[in-house]
Amino acid sequence: MALAGCLGIGNAYDVTRSDPAAFGLVPVARSAALDATMEDGSTSALIEGLLNRASVLEPGPLRQIADAVMAANARAAEAELRAAMLRSRAAASNWLPRLGPNVSLTSLGSVVRSLVLDQAILDHGVRAAERDFARADVEVAAVSLAEDSNARVLAALELYLRAEAARARAAISAAGLAEMERYSWIMTERVNAGVSDRADLQVVAQRQNQLLADLAADRELAVTALAELQAMAASPLDAVTGLSGIAAPSPTAQALAVMRAEAEGRRAIAAARATRAGFLPGLSASGDLMGDGIGLRVAVPNGVGLGSGAAVAAAEAESDAVQALRVQVREQAARDIAALQGRLTALRRQEAEAQALARAAADNYLLFAAQQRAGQRAVPETVGVFETRLRAERVAAEMAYEIAVVELRIAAQLGALVDGEAI
Repeated sequence: MALAGCLGIGNAYDVTRSDPAAFGLVPVARSAALDATMEDGSTSALIEGLLNRASVLEPGPLRQIADAVMAANARAAEAELRAAMLRSRAAASNWLPRLGPNVSLTSLGSVVRSLVLDQAILDHGVRAAERDFARADVEVAAVSLAEDSNARVLAALELYLRAEAARARAAISAAGLAEMERYSWIMTERVNAGVSDRADLQVVAQRQNQLLADLAADRELAVTALAELQAMAASPLDAVTGLSGIAAPSPTAQALAVMRAEAEGRRAIAAARATRAGFLPGLSASGDLMGDGIGLRVAVPNGVGLGSGAAVAAAEAESDAVQALRVQVREQAARDIAALQGRLTALRRQEAEAQALARAAADNYLLFAAQQRAGQRAVPETVGVFETRLRAERVAAEMAYEIAVVELRIAAQLGALVDGEAI
């Protein structure tokens, strides 16, 4: 422990009084990416699939937000991936002989020390299952890292889009405030002149106050969302505004939930194989190198008891359980994506309708305003039409941001918000 403290293990050797290389230690890079090459020299198709994924975020504000929050990512899931990789490295050498000390108290006055060697000759695949388990464990940790990265970027982008939608609504309200104040002034003058009733002035004032309340609420919402977003970012984001393109994910991309289920299934099957093999008699060469030499030993690692048959049957049934879970997860992922796709189609239709309604409301207001100036329409009536126009424009303005949120959620399901090389 003292040596580790001097070397600064866990802090990338920021401060050290010794040379880590002299102890066979290598500093851990904080920005290490996924590696599809496993300890046995083979390639993980799952991790390679993660690495080959490209982000759907095109250059622009959304990409800037994603880069800023990824730069400040604490990457807690990366620590688990590193631990899994180290466990896999250890398991890759489990076929080698094991040498360890043996200390026994033979009497009250003497202690015998020796070196014991143990080499498995026949283990019915226990060690191979352990290596497969460690390999699958690395894949599970890799998927967890991809899920963590995509979830972080999605949360940040949703905050940004929420702020942008609020700012868009606030801009429409602020632009209409001057017109509403003009109508309020007209009504005040008409009431003072005795031409109009004070109740009409109260109607106009009430609608003006509602407009001011909506404007304040939108501005507060934008400020809160941006403050929360800034807390996630490594650089200032005050100057980032607007939307940028979101490409369609690859049609062959697999949902991260399905990839996790497959990796966890392989890990569970490997554990079941090791458990089952533990109930079979194994053969190993073991002995005392400082005593009687090496001999053969037959042993059942898990022992044999009344429940051994049920334990073996449970291990053999693990494969069926894993397959059923894979089918269930794949079906649920397909349903989730289909629901988001349906929501996206509906929002795009609603956006076209909202824009058409906003144009119609604007034209209607222009007609009422002209008639009001000609004395054919009352001010409260015209203000009501103007308020309808503002409401329609606010709805149309926020539709683009709602569509972007759904597109990002689909990409997050498929792990396509972050480049695989950047994870």
